[in-house]
Amino acid sequence: MKRAKLIVKLVVFAAVAAVLLVLGCGEKLTQSKAISLGWMDIGRILLVIFATLAAEHLILLILSFFTPKSHRVRTGFSLISNVIRYAAVIVILIGVLTLLKVDMPTILAGLGIVALVVGFAAESLITDVVTGFFILMDNQYNVGDIIEVGGFRGTVSEIGIRTTSLVDMGGNVKIINNSEMKNILNRSDISSKAVADFYIPYETDLAALEAQIPALLQEIYDAHTDVFKEVPQYLGVQELAASAVTLRFIAEVGESDIYSGARLLNHDLFLGFRKLGVECPFQQVDVHNK
Repeated sequence: MKRAKLIVKLVVFAAVAAVLLVLGCGEKLTQSKAISLGWMDIGRILLVIFATLAAEHLILLILSFFTPKSHRVRTGFSLISNVIRYAAVIVILIGVLTLLKVDMPTILAGLGIVALVVGFAAESLITDVVTGFFILMDNQYNVGDIIEVGGFRGTVSEIGIRTTSLVDMGGNVKIINNSEMKNILNRSDISSKAVADFYIPYETDLAALEAQIPALLQEIYDAHTDVFKEVPQYLGVQELAASAVTLRFIAEVGESDIYSGARLLNHDLFLGFRKLGVECPFQQVDVHNK
């Protein structure tokens, strides 16, 4: 979907730029003359804008065809894409000012003063950029990693100059300023445990059931080797509840499979115990009359 949008935008921008070239807007782009805003001058400005946008989207489209497996390389691609977008804006700005015959040397000379003013006015912006630089250098997290920050858990979809984008299991996107990326828990660096609690009736012969559990867990593992990293484990009796005995099971999975792994474990335990003649209990109330 993202690549399709890039192709559509590239075609539109390139087509508009081509039409402007055919109309002669590409002639005398560098000719010096007084500032004017005739139709031809407006056409030249539009040509610079659409040609730059077309070049930007062409580069982004080429990058989209690369799908590196390394999270570090994907982070580099994300940063390059971000820089290209900022560079396109700067090129358009300089190109338009040049066509309008603005005195660029004077503007460049005054950038020092402007930078000082902007520095005080955009302190948070500078902090975001500097923090983003150190995040990349320290390799704290990369595109594709699953992290937790500020109570939000998601997969890093993009690392930009100013912000980091996270996507949770529901597809919700959270954009966080780099300066606010603190106390990060990178869960991609460690294996996770999918936990399943299964309830059996008190009438069940627990010793006989426990003797059959290893074979059942091996069967579950063999059916889902793409999710479980090893055979799920039976930890024992977790709780003596009001109407059932709670048995706890865990399975080592990747962080991205922590929820799907728990669902698979619950599903297969239910079917497996049913084959063994063990049904899930229902809540019971005993009433005694005197």
